[in-house]
Amino acid sequence: MAAPNIRDGQPLNPIFEDLIMSNDINVNPGLRESATFDRTTMAEIRRAADTGIYDIRGFGAKRKLPHFDDLLFLGASMSRYPLEGYREKCNTQVTLGTRFAKKPIVIETPVTIAGMSFGALSANAKEALGRGASIVGTSTTTGDGGMTPEERGQSSKLVYQYLPSRYGMNPDDLRKADAIEVVLGQGAKPGGGGMLLGQKITDRVAQMRNLPKGIDQRSACRHPDWTGPDDLAIKIQELREITDWQVPIYIKVGATRTYYDVKLAVKAGADVIVVDGMQGGTAATQDVFIEHVGIPTMAAIPQAVQALQEMGMHRKVQLIVSGGIRNGADVAKCMALGADAVAIGTAALVALGCNDPKWSAEYEKIGSAAGFYDDYQEGKDPAGISTQDPNLMQRLDPVEGGRRLANYLRVLTLEAQTLARACGKNDLRNLEPEDLVALTVESAAMARVPLAGTSWIPGQGF
Repeated sequence: MAAPNIRDGQPLNPIFEDLIMSNDINVNPGLRESATFDRTTMAEIRRAADTGIYDIRGFGAKRKLPHFDDLLFLGASMSRYPLEGYREKCNTQVTLGTRFAKKPIVIETPVTIAGMSFGALSANAKEALGRGASIVGTSTTTGDGGMTPEERGQSSKLVYQYLPSRYGMNPDDLRKADAIEVVLGQGAKPGGGGMLLGQKITDRVAQMRNLPKGIDQRSACRHPDWTGPDDLAIKIQELREITDWQVPIYIKVGATRTYYDVKLAVKAGADVIVVDGMQGGTAATQDVFIEHVGIPTMAAIPQAVQALQEMGMHRKVQLIVSGGIRNGADVAKCMALGADAVAIGTAALVALGCNDPKWSAEYEKIGSAAGFYDDYQEGKDPAGISTQDPNLMQRLDPVEGGRRLANYLRVLTLEAQTLARACGKNDLRNLEPEDLVALTVESAAMARVPLAGTSWIPGQGF
């Protein structure tokens, strides 16, 4: 007789029955699942055969990738002296854009909010991000689709993204920004453009982007008016003239050929470099992009730092890292590897309420579940974050969302400070690779730190 369709006394959601049963002790032990054609792979083959279209989703990579969990800090004891958290300060303030800008951005925590567009996110979500970032003294970023009054009004420090699509771009908003981020690539889809499907193109979104309502909008994969680093230098000069050299110019790249991309961005005149690893999320792109293009965030940081050091620009041109940052340990590890700050996107949305179990019944109605929802492109988000539906949008209170985000940012900062003090550092940027060891050969090679218990860095010292 078959085992009852329950787990922990609760009926099993049919959507996840196959997935859960694949690891269930009640499965016939003589049956072996293929490592190559597992159930998820076969389900995708059947979906492609049924529909004839590729899968589009958001949320970021779902495969297991080498990540910051594979790194450990070496806390101080005898050879290093720790700092006492109750009496000795650990600085978290970072200044961004010190190379050329007359007015660099000063942030009180090295955790910033990554670019996410109005259109992909609701107006309430953009307002909440601005409120939360402002409470703790950090910056937030616009996205494809332009600047909303809600976002500008609640953001004490706002970075304006200049993207290939130029959706919603205008010089007036450009001059209102505290920094400009020229986007060349995104971690979830380097080399590919973005998309915003028609069901999220409301009257307001269409007006801001100057495109038809209800029609899929696809962002270009490269800028229309330049093709290389020399042209980029000219574009940066144009942006500096528009803004009277007041604000920093960021260059954002998806993590691929990071060493060369960073060198070219610095040569073109960037004040700040943003490197986005493949664990970074997105609102919508092809699943094949999310899972198979780019390199892990942890692998990209040492390449970026090496490029900056060879040019004598490390700390002079600031490095912001994004892609899969979840907690204070991730923040501290990025900074130990040489970053000046980090940016969060998906984690910020989770702090606002994305994939919250309180909406479990609503997620099940649309064929998903809390913690699994990734169809941001459909505009049906029960949490009211990745939607333009006026009824769903009202579920997110921007004031409460901002409070929750601020709390989360404070926790990230405190956790990073705790780890820095344990390593004997009075500034987060004083963390260094010597404070880290790796648990696996892969992470040791990527992060360029020793395998724990050894002095061996794979690929070096042969």
